[in-house]
Amino acid sequence: MTSLQAPSRAARGHVSVRSVGKVYDPNGAHVVALTNCSIEFAPGEFVAVVGPSGCGKSTLLNIVAGFDAPTSGEVYLDGELLASKTVAPQPGPDRVVVFQQGALFPWKTVLQNVTYGLLKQRKVSRPEANEMAMQLLAQSGGLDKVAGAYPGALSSGMQRRVEILRALINDPHILLLDEPFRAMDTVSKTNMHRHLLDLIASNPKTIMFITHDLEEALFLADRVIVMTTRPGTISMDIPVDLPRPRTRDMKASAAFIRLKSMAIAAVHKEARKAFERGEKEMA
Repeated sequence: MTSLQAPSRAARGHVSVRSVGKVYDPNGAHVVALTNCSIEFAPGEFVAVVGPSGCGKSTLLNIVAGFDAPTSGEVYLDGELLASKTVAPQPGPDRVVVFQQGALFPWKTVLQNVTYGLLKQRKVSRPEANEMAMQLLAQSGGLDKVAGAYPGALSSGMQRRVEILRALINDPHILLLDEPFRAMDTVSKTNMHRHLLDLIASNPKTIMFITHDLEEALFLADRVIVMTTRPGTISMDIPVDLPRPRTRDMKASAAFIRLKSMAIAAVHKEARKAFERGEKEMA
């Protein structure tokens, strides 16, 4: 990796996505997923990324995570080159992903799942890892009371909270969340929003959050990035100037409604382009 500057711990989590492009099967189908994508994530900033289906949101997340390489452009994390055309994809503990599909080990208890990464990396002793995990579990709605339970005995919402805690305990520079609450009903999703906001208030992290839910994006994030239809690039960068802590009452405020109208207009514009392009491609 090329080191540009060694950041202090307080400044960790600065992500710089610079003119990133991605072409799948360049010698065959030549599908252009991303083109000239540039975003800056300030340390500790919560950035939500929205856009039409197939616009490249998850592709961009996978490049930042180190699961895929860009065809062009570069990604830096805290001054170090993470990804480029010539740098092989390499995931690391400085970037932890929580996907929509559950990824807990069903044969391990809640406590064993949460401590797995720490112990695998030999960061701390088992007693220290258990103590750290129990503190985090207690912060997340009393999950310490089910520390000895197996994932199959938990609700989907509890399982998702455990997955986020398993990510947080590894102290990543950036937490990458790929539509983590998409399959949940409205009540469960609302509860998860509250738990996530409480967790990041006490454990600040830079967050990249992929979602199709505009209201969710605006309620959680400091900024909402709207992507264009494929090939995906940045259409709009919306600062969410709502105070924290966020409350459900804010969703009825004039400021929230204004932001939501702006985001809906931007996304619908891109979705309409995608629909019209699809009709032409089938004709």
